[in-house]
Amino acid sequence: MTGTDVKSDLHRYLNSARDAVLWKLEGLSEYDIRRPLTATGTNLLGLVKHLAGCEIGYFGRCFGRPFPEELPWLREDAEPNADMWATPEESRDDVVGLYRRARAHSDATIEALDLTAPGRVPWWSEKGRDATLHLILVHMIAETHRHAGHADIVRELVDGAVGMQAGNDNMAPGDEAWWKSYRDRLEHAAKTADGG
Repeated sequence: MTGTDVKSDLHRYLNSARDAVLWKLEGLSEYDIRRPLTATGTNLLGLVKHLAGCEIGYFGRCFGRPFPEELPWLREDAEPNADMWATPEESRDDVVGLYRRARAHSDATIEALDLTAPGRVPWWSEKGRDATLHLILVHMIAETHRHAGHADIVRELVDGAVGMQAGNDNMAPGDEAWWKSYRDRLEHAAKTADGG
């Protein structure tokens, strides 16, 4: 048995989550990628914008490798949640393009540094601010997969589309009738457990 390259493995998991998030935008209108479908306003394009900012911060600023563009929603005086939605002036191409540039910038950091390379996360508590590339990769894998899960749910609310990736939805086989029956069973189980 041969060993694996840990950095390559981590990078592959990060890339799979990045791709999943972008895939959730495919085939949707400008309205549908921006629609706030939760009480807190979660929307597909906002998730991409947020993740671009995360990549810029964690793989750029934390390792002294600043991103070449200034983003107003990342300034200290930005309004709360400014990174979680796209203004009408910010097109899909603008936000996705930014995410791709942020990703390329992050990839350059990942490629240039060893997993033990030291970084500093100024927005973490003083006790935990010192980090390595390894820790930041793990953190960003978790962050990106978390938001890919949000995107899964939001996309299902938009048009019923589900799945992990194109050509591999990773869902149980079943037609619309099967899923309705399945959901009804879950509803019944929930009511029964609640005493109803």
